[in-house]
Amino acid sequence: MPLCEGVVGPAVLFYVVLVLAGFDGALFAALGWSLAAIARRLCLRQRVPATVVLGTVLLGGRTALALGTHSAFLYFVQPTATTVLVALTFLGSALVGRPVIRKLAIDFCPFDPDLLTSPHMRRFFTRVSLLWALVLLTNAGTVLWLLLVSSLKVFVVERTVISVGLPALGVVVSIWWFVRAMRRAGITVHFGLPAVLPAPVLGSGPVLGSGPVLGSGPLLERRRVPRTSA
Repeated sequence: MPLCEGVVGPAVLFYVVLVLAGFDGALFAALGWSLAAIARRLCLRQRVPATVVLGTVLLGGRTALALGTHSAFLYFVQPTATTVLVALTFLGSALVGRPVIRKLAIDFCPFDPDLLTSPHMRRFFTRVSLLWALVLLTNAGTVLWLLLVSSLKVFVVERTVISVGLPALGVVVSIWWFVRAMRRAGITVHFGLPAVLPAPVLGSGPVLGSGPVLGSGPLLERRRVPRTSA
């Protein structure tokens, strides 16, 4: 799972090696984890996402800086600063009416073009961008405060809890907000459907989309409101 591979796994490894071999050993262990993740994908002939490669390169730079300065603060403050930059990007894009999160959502769910331009969806993407700006800024602020007041061993545990818990809460609120917005637009959201829908279902039927729906995103269906006689 991406969560175990990208957050929980390296945090647990870092903590264990930190206790057994010290800070320098933990740095090498964390970098080795990222390199092993890339090697595993290559051995299985799987595509290596550009974000994984970029993250490993940045981690290598952080590791070199931390080894050269022997500063845990510099090692952990860099990803916190990145989180702040991402949060400000979400906030700024929402304030100018062009939320970046809209483009990210299109990659996971095949929205109908007419639906994307509806007032309900515009409001949703703006509000959810503000939500994630708040989540990320809270995450960064809390992690920075813990970095300043906690011991290194305690901080590693606290940072992992915050880095998993706050985004998880943000995901739950985002999904609830999305379903609520779709219901107001007269659209029902279905989750857990097959990755590829049969061809007859697509096209001009009630499902919103003009081609095969690939991936595990939600399926959107117009609700038919019964007509009442005068």
